Amino acid sequence: MALKFITAEEAAEFVNHDDNVGFSGFTPAGCPKAVPGAIAERAEKEHAVGRPFQIGMFTGASTGDLLDGTLARANAIKFRTPYQSNKDLRASLNAHQAHYFDMHLSELAQSLRYGFLGKVDVAIIEAADVTENGEIIPTCGVGISPTICRMADRIIIELNKKHPKEIRGMHDIYEPQDPPLRREIPIYQPSDRIGTPYLKVDPAKIVGIVETDIPNEGGKFAPLDDVTLAIGNNVANFLAGEIKAGRIPVSFLPMQSGVGNVANAVLGAVGANKDIPAFNVYTEVIQDAVIGLMKEGRVKFASGCSLTVSNEVIDEIYGDLTFFKDKILLRPEEISNNPEIARRLGLIAINTALEADIFGNINSTHVLGTKMMNGIGGSGDFTRSSYLSIFTTPSTAKDGKISSFVPMVSHLDHSEHSVKIIVTEYGVADLRGKSPVQRAEEIIDKCVHPDYKPLLREYLAMGIKGHTPQNLNACFAFHEAFATSGDMRNVDWSRQGK
Repeated sequence: MALKFITAEEAAEFVNHDDNVGFSGFTPAGCPKAVPGAIAERAEKEHAVGRPFQIGMFTGASTGDLLDGTLARANAIKFRTPYQSNKDLRASLNAHQAHYFDMHLSELAQSLRYGFLGKVDVAIIEAADVTENGEIIPTCGVGISPTICRMADRIIIELNKKHPKEIRGMHDIYEPQDPPLRREIPIYQPSDRIGTPYLKVDPAKIVGIVETDIPNEGGKFAPLDDVTLAIGNNVANFLAGEIKAGRIPVSFLPMQSGVGNVANAVLGAVGANKDIPAFNVYTEVIQDAVIGLMKEGRVKFASGCSLTVSNEVIDEIYGDLTFFKDKILLRPEEISNNPEIARRLGLIAINTALEADIFGNINSTHVLGTKMMNGIGGSGDFTRSSYLSIFTTPSTAKDGKISSFVPMVSHLDHSEHSVKIIVTEYGVADLRGKSPVQRAEEIIDKCVHPDYKPLLREYLAMGIKGHTPQNLNACFAFHEAFATSGDMRNVDWSRQGK
């Protein structure tokens, strides 16, 4: 079958109002960049003449502004799942202009196959190469591409020349069978390959190929500050101590780390600690720190779903594929984030908390319990199934006006049963084998900012007698203080029925 090349505007004509559209990629890595803008322009034209035009959106995770932001600003989104991080889309979701349902990333592809979320009308895939027999080489992010391509009626390819065809071999594309036919996923070490180096589709479903040369929206990570550096060193020193205590094998274990500046700093600090041996990474996002450590011989192999790196680093990888190609493997997210594999490999899972309470519960998603920030992402996939689950957070936000530690989280994403370690710039709270009161004392002593220690100790003392000494009249006093005065330090216990 001959390949048909079309413009982005022609591609957008294959997307109709009320369609459900699946997009490739995971974070801005691997996401289509030209066709979403053309869809947004089409939506704006339809809106201008009084006709509706909105689509349902399935993605791997967050995307770039050229996808999420463009469509959000055009009011072209009917619903969105499973994770996002764009400011304009976030504003739309919190204003109920578009519906959003937050999901564990490992569950999206199978939920689509099970029919839980409706059909997939169109799949839009960024590729480094595509052949006439339907072999697609993804770029630097995979996401849910295999599932949406198999389920979609129509496939649009963005062939992006910024990504060389020679990355063929850096991907491991595998879709598990659905129950009752599912078998074990045969990954026993991060470097195991179980699928194909390409995505295979029915070429008859490819309605067109749009050629682009748009670079990734891969910004640089913020420089390390005193807080992120202290958090990273606290994590690294804790893990080195666990090796010496015999609670982590001397050969160490594969690492998983979430996305962002703190996560990047933590991986850098772990790699720099000479009491920790060179290690493998089995994660969802491979960040700049991993690539730097790989060049230094401190990271031996990295398996993930995307290369979520700065543009300078992606150019470096592509410029030296001979070195990197046998050290990096990109998989679909239901494999990179699979709880079965996380449990088997014994991952050390490190993720970021938005808010924690003194009993060890974690809020990863909602500011003050109501406003969606980004989503749960893959943190739940790894936390409950890891060898050791670690959450990191700066002790405060907004120049100290918000404490990251409160009496009770305003939204619950990870319960105390899954959270083993919490780390801030002040220290490490080890919650293993501790009762609720012991956990509270550990967190207040080791992790809380000095401004908030007396307030939280006072709250703990006023707790109702019971296994978990909460006071339901006062448990959201920190949040109320911020809502009324803009500073959690202004908590007034007398207003809480003390």
